[in-house]
Amino acid sequence: MAQRNKQKKWAWALSGSGHFFQESLDVIRTLGDVDLFLSRAAEELLPMYRQSLRGLSVRLVKERSASSVSVARFYQGAYHTLIMAPMSSNTVAKCVVGISDTLITNVFAQAGKCRVASICFPCDTAPALQSMAPKGMVDVYPRAIDLANSNKMASFERVHVVWSMDELIEAVRSRTTALGEKKEG
Repeated sequence: MAQRNKQKKWAWALSGSGHFFQESLDVIRTLGDVDLFLSRAAEELLPMYRQSLRGLSVRLVKERSASSVSVARFYQGAYHTLIMAPMSSNTVAKCVVGISDTLITNVFAQAGKCRVASICFPCDTAPALQSMAPKGMVDVYPRAIDLANSNKMASFERVHVVWSMDELIEAVRSRTTALGEKKEG
Protein backbone atom coordinates (compact mmCIF):
# COMPACT_ATOMS: atom_id res chain seq x y z
CA MET A 1 0.00 0.00 0.00
CA ALA A 2 1.43 3.37 -1.00
CA GLN A 3 2.19 5.98 1.60
CA ARG A 4 -0.42 8.69 1.13
CA ASN A 5 -0.60 10.92 4.18
CA LYS A 6 3.12 11.37 4.65
CA GLN A 7 5.43 12.97 2.14
CA LYS A 8 7.86 10.61 0.44
CA LYS A 9 11.51 10.94 1.34
CA TRP A 10 15.04 10.19 0.21
CA ALA A 11 16.63 6.80 0.85
CA TRP A 12 20.44 6.96 0.87
CA ALA A 13 22.64 3.86 1.04
CA LEU A 14 26.27 4.06 2.15
CA SER A 15 28.43 1.03 1.41
CA GLY A 16 32.04 0.31 2.30
CA SER A 17 33.74 2.59 -0.19
CA GLY A 18 35.82 5.40 1.23
CA HIS A 19 35.87 7.12 -2.18
CA PHE A 20 33.95 10.40 -1.69
CA PHE A 21 32.56 9.15 1.62
CA GLN A 22 32.91 12.49 3.42
CA GLU A 23 31.57 14.39 0.42
CA SER A 24 28.53 12.11 0.32
CA LEU A 25 27.79 12.91 3.95
CA ASP A 26 28.02 16.60 3.04
CA VAL A 27 25.38 16.13 0.31
CA ILE A 28 23.14 14.25 2.73
CA ARG A 29 23.31 17.28 5.04
CA THR A 30 21.75 19.42 2.29
CA LEU A 31 18.68 17.21 1.91
CA GLY A 32 15.54 17.25 3.94
CA ASP A 33 14.10 14.01 5.25
CA VAL A 34 16.48 11.07 4.65
CA ASP A 35 16.52 7.44 5.69
CA LEU A 36 20.20 6.49 5.76
CA PHE A 37 20.95 2.81 5.17
CA LEU A 38 24.40 1.87 6.51
CA SER A 39 26.23 -1.29 5.60
CA ARG A 40 28.45 -2.81 8.27
CA ALA A 41 31.46 -1.62 6.27
CA ALA A 42 30.09 1.94 6.15
CA GLU A 43 29.72 1.89 9.92
CA GLU A 44 33.40 0.92 10.15
CA LEU A 45 34.39 3.81 7.89
CA LEU A 46 32.70 6.52 9.94
CA PRO A 47 35.37 6.75 12.66
CA MET A 48 38.22 6.11 10.20
CA TYR A 49 37.29 9.23 8.27
CA ARG A 50 36.65 11.18 11.46
CA GLN A 51 33.06 11.61 10.41
CA SER A 52 30.06 11.24 12.61
CA LEU A 53 26.41 11.33 11.84
CA ARG A 54 26.00 14.20 14.28
CA GLY A 55 24.18 17.06 12.66
CA LEU A 56 22.50 14.87 10.07
CA SER A 57 18.71 14.88 9.94
CA VAL A 58 18.36 11.19 9.16
CA ARG A 59 16.65 8.03 10.27
CA LEU A 60 19.40 5.40 10.55
CA VAL A 61 18.82 1.89 9.27
CA LYS A 62 21.70 -0.42 10.15
CA GLU A 63 22.46 -3.91 8.96
CA ARG A 64 21.12 -5.91 11.89
CA SER A 65 18.83 -8.52 10.33
CA ALA A 66 19.07 -11.18 7.65
CA SER A 67 15.55 -10.61 6.37
CA SER A 68 14.07 -7.76 4.41
CA VAL A 69 12.30 -6.17 7.39
CA SER A 70 14.62 -3.15 7.09
CA VAL A 71 13.53 -2.43 3.53
CA ALA A 72 9.76 -2.86 3.94
CA ARG A 73 9.24 0.90 3.67
CA PHE A 74 9.95 0.65 -0.06
CA TYR A 75 6.75 -1.38 -0.39
CA GLN A 76 4.87 1.18 1.68
CA GLY A 77 5.73 3.91 -0.85
CA ALA A 78 7.92 5.83 1.60
CA TYR A 79 10.61 6.82 -0.92
CA HIS A 80 10.73 8.86 -4.10
CA THR A 81 14.46 8.31 -4.72
CA LEU A 82 17.26 5.98 -3.68
CA ILE A 83 20.79 7.33 -3.74
CA MET A 84 23.65 4.88 -3.43
CA ALA A 85 26.83 6.83 -2.94
CA PRO A 86 29.53 5.91 -2.70
CA MET A 87 29.18 2.32 -3.92
CA SER A 88 32.00 -0.15 -3.38
CA SER A 89 33.00 -2.41 -6.25
CA ASN A 90 31.64 -5.35 -4.24
CA THR A 91 28.22 -3.71 -3.91
CA VAL A 92 28.12 -2.78 -7.60
CA ALA A 93 29.06 -6.33 -8.64
CA LYS A 94 26.36 -7.87 -6.48
CA CYS A 95 23.72 -5.41 -7.69
CA VAL A 96 24.64 -6.02 -11.33
CA VAL A 97 24.15 -9.79 -11.05
CA GLY A 98 21.06 -9.51 -8.84
CA ILE A 99 22.48 -10.65 -5.52
CA SER A 100 20.69 -9.04 -2.59
CA ASP A 101 22.28 -10.63 0.46
CA THR A 102 23.13 -7.50 2.43
CA LEU A 103 21.13 -4.50 3.57
CA ILE A 104 22.58 -2.31 0.81
CA THR A 105 22.13 -4.78 -2.06
CA ASN A 106 18.63 -5.54 -0.78
CA VAL A 107 17.81 -1.83 -0.79
CA PHE A 108 18.86 -1.65 -4.46
CA ALA A 109 16.79 -4.70 -5.37
CA GLN A 110 13.69 -3.46 -3.56
CA ALA A 111 13.97 0.02 -5.08
CA GLY A 112 13.99 -1.61 -8.51
CA LYS A 113 11.05 -3.86 -7.69
CA CYS A 114 9.07 -0.88 -6.36
CA ARG A 115 10.00 1.34 -9.32
CA VAL A 116 11.80 3.88 -7.17
CA ALA A 117 14.27 6.03 -9.13
CA SER A 118 17.90 5.38 -8.19
CA ILE A 119 21.00 7.54 -8.46
CA CYS A 120 24.17 5.45 -8.13
CA PHE A 121 27.77 6.60 -7.74
CA PRO A 122 30.20 3.67 -8.08
CA CYS A 123 33.68 4.19 -6.71
CA ASP A 124 35.21 2.65 -9.85
CA THR A 125 34.53 5.07 -12.68
CA ALA A 126 37.87 5.42 -14.50
CA PRO A 127 40.96 3.28 -15.21
CA ALA A 128 43.00 5.44 -12.83
CA LEU A 129 41.85 7.79 -10.12
CA GLN A 130 42.80 9.30 -6.81
CA SER A 131 40.83 8.59 -3.69
CA MET A 132 40.97 9.87 -0.15
CA ALA A 133 42.10 7.22 2.32
CA PRO A 134 42.21 7.70 6.08
CA LYS A 135 45.83 8.91 5.85
CA GLY A 136 45.60 10.91 2.64
CA MET A 137 45.21 10.60 -1.11
CA VAL A 138 46.04 7.29 -2.80
CA ASP A 139 46.21 6.19 -6.43
CA VAL A 140 43.63 3.56 -7.36
CA TYR A 141 43.52 1.46 -10.53
CA PRO A 142 40.12 -0.25 -10.85
CA ARG A 143 40.08 -3.63 -12.53
CA ALA A 144 38.44 -4.07 -15.93
CA ILE A 145 35.62 -6.10 -14.33
CA ASP A 146 34.90 -3.27 -11.87
CA LEU A 147 34.65 -0.72 -14.69
CA ALA A 148 32.49 -3.12 -16.75
CA ASN A 149 30.12 -3.57 -13.80
CA SER A 150 29.76 0.18 -13.33
CA ASN A 151 28.96 0.53 -17.04
CA LYS A 152 26.48 -2.34 -16.96
CA MET A 153 24.63 -0.79 -14.02
CA ALA A 154 24.12 2.32 -16.16
CA SER A 155 21.91 0.26 -18.49
CA PHE A 156 19.43 -0.66 -15.73
CA GLU A 157 15.92 0.73 -15.84
CA ARG A 158 15.30 3.71 -13.52
CA VAL A 159 18.99 3.79 -12.54
CA HIS A 160 21.02 6.92 -13.20
CA VAL A 161 24.72 6.22 -12.76
CA VAL A 162 26.89 9.25 -12.10
CA TRP A 163 30.62 9.27 -12.73
CA SER A 164 31.83 12.11 -10.49
CA MET A 165 30.95 13.99 -7.35
CA ASP A 166 29.90 16.97 -9.46
CA GLU A 167 27.52 14.73 -11.42
CA LEU A 168 26.10 13.35 -8.16
CA ILE A 169 25.42 16.85 -6.87
CA GLU A 170 23.80 17.83 -10.17
CA ALA A 171 21.68 14.65 -10.27
CA VAL A 172 20.42 15.32 -6.74
CA ARG A 173 19.70 18.95 -7.65
CA SER A 174 17.83 17.90 -10.81
CA ARG A 175 15.84 15.27 -8.94
CA THR A 176 14.93 17.81 -6.25
CA THR A 177 13.72 20.22 -8.93
CA ALA A 178 11.71 17.51 -10.69
CA LEU A 179 10.08 16.46 -7.42
CA GLY A 180 9.19 20.08 -6.64
CA GLU A 181 7.55 20.44 -10.03
CA LYS A 182 5.51 17.27 -9.50
CA LYS A 183 4.18 18.53 -6.16
CA GLU A 184 3.02 21.82 -7.66
CA GLY A 185 1.63 20.34 -10.88
